[in-house]
Amino acid sequence: MSRIGLAVVGAGYWGPNLVRTAMSTPSLGLKWLCDLDLARAQGVTGPYANVQATSSYDQVLADPDVAAVAIATPAATHSDLVRAALEAGKHVLVEKPLTDSVAEAVKLAEIAEDSGLVLMCDHTYCYTPAVQRIRELIRGGEIGEVQFVDSVRINLGLVQPDVDVLWDLAPHDLSILDFVLPDHVVPVAVAAHAADPIGAGRACLAYMSVWMSNGALAHIHVNWLSPTKIRTTVIGGTRRTIVWDDINASARLSIHDRGVDRQPGDSLAADKRVEALVSYRVGDVLVPALPEREPLKAVMAEFASAITEDRLPLTDAWSGLRVLALLEAASRSVEEDGARIAIAPEVIGRTPASRMAGARRN
Repeated sequence: MSRIGLAVVGAGYWGPNLVRTAMSTPSLGLKWLCDLDLARAQGVTGPYANVQATSSYDQVLADPDVAAVAIATPAATHSDLVRAALEAGKHVLVEKPLTDSVAEAVKLAEIAEDSGLVLMCDHTYCYTPAVQRIRELIRGGEIGEVQFVDSVRINLGLVQPDVDVLWDLAPHDLSILDFVLPDHVVPVAVAAHAADPIGAGRACLAYMSVWMSNGALAHIHVNWLSPTKIRTTVIGGTRRTIVWDDINASARLSIHDRGVDRQPGDSLAADKRVEALVSYRVGDVLVPALPEREPLKAVMAEFASAITEDRLPLTDAWSGLRVLALLEAASRSVEEDGARIAIAPEVIGRTPASRMAGARRN
């Protein structure tokens, strides 16, 4: 089978990782690394004799041997770069967020769909063994109906020059939510608070709440200023609770048979009802064995497979659109002092057309 000709655009923080994993993906053939800083691109391509460096995006798009591009540039540039690649007939893998606006994301998703091209978001965490097992547990009914999600993503991180902490870190948590929750559980409203205590000119810490259609509540805490790194997500269900600690290599995932049960007894007097209706369940804790593999390699493999099989990738443009809708609502909520912002059903419910063979969103 011939390899899919690929170009990586952006040689900054993430681009070299895309180059490295593309080179180790048998179905991809990396042709170009493009960056406005040609010397930086040449520094990355140095070990790879068959990869050319260029500062010309037009040169990349004009190459008939390039069938796909992977874009790792600042978020504000995504829209123009993705559109140009799609209009040139190239499949596209783009870093989060898909673009910086829902309206533009809809246009890009529709261009890709009408052209029969793959437009995939690199929601890397969705390809980790832990998150894929969480998806199986939730969608398989193992934890029952989801009641709450509590996610913390904090560390002493780099203050980004172009986006605030919500747009930098929250896409990880929002894309995970979109990936693991059942299709019937969708966001209906968002509220967020943010602060810039160091005077950086953009929010450096934020708290975001997302109300779900089934009554569940998700809470996301993101922070660039914490001296300690914490990556934990707790997902509580009516039967079991999942705890994901991404820092704990020996037990990243644990499943707790513990929780609060509601007992029958609606006929009781109001002052006795709470005591009678609530009981506590304490059971076993299961720590499943998970394979160790680099998620970005799985991203690259999924991108290549979606192209060769003419199907939608697991994290397609529409998943990126749903994440953007929540980010836009969160930003608006911050501007309105934490107001609750409703999510338009016609946006969050956007789904791809089914005409691509093998289209899937399991």
